[in-house]
Amino acid sequence: MAQFNSKASKFFYLVLILTLLFMVSMAESRQLGIGFGKAKSTPVCNSVYGAEDGDTCNIVAEKFKLSDDFFLEINPNINCNTIFVGQWLCTDGSAN
Repeated sequence: MAQFNSKASKFFYLVLILTLLFMVSMAESRQLGIGFGKAKSTPVCNSVYGAEDGDTCNIVAEKFKLSDDFFLEINPNINCNTIFVGQWLCTDGSAN
């Protein structure tokens, strides 16, 4: 009977160690949000423009002297292929 307890103890400790290793590996694979990676920022819009007939992302960016990248940063949900007349486009702001 002493051998059974010894085998059961070894099995229990093996399972315990494997569980601990699994938990540590799962925690290491996640970003905890404490100094890891870049936090998403919300763009702040200070000025808007109502799109006119024929406007594209490039035309609006040029009209307001914005780089294409910055225009897309302050308008993160824009679909440049489906701009419609009267659509509000951000023309000044920050993307942090």
